[in-house]
Amino acid sequence: QVQVVESGGGVVQAGGSLTLSCTASGRTFNTYTMGWFRQAPGKEREFVAAKRNTGATVYADSVKGRFTISRDNAKNSVSLHMNGLKPEDAAVYYCAADPPPNLILSSLRDPGRWDYWGQGTRVTVSS
Repeated sequence: QVQVVESGGGVVQAGGSLTLSCTASGRTFNTYTMGWFRQAPGKEREFVAAKRNTGATVYADSVKGRFTISRDNAKNSVSLHMNGLKPEDAAVYYCAADPPPNLILSSLRDPGRWDYWGQGTRVTVSS
């Protein structure tokens, strides 16, 4: 069982920046693929970004160029750096962990394929 914990949500003005952090338990964090998803009220959970154990990154088109996912394997952590926030970015953001055998690239965007989730952290963007 992998424990996932997010932090860093809050209220930010449109155009502002915010960084979310996440830690996942386990001695082999370096083998996990880590991802971020978000869910706005009345909407389905959607993919935001993922960073594979190889270092490869995948982003949703809606955040590409504005958000950056990074990881620190020594600290079992992954971060989501969000710049140029828009009102439509407001949501509860969830961190997810994917230990081996890791998801294939085409499955990363499907939240139903991820097994371990944090409790979520809320991001509010004021216009």
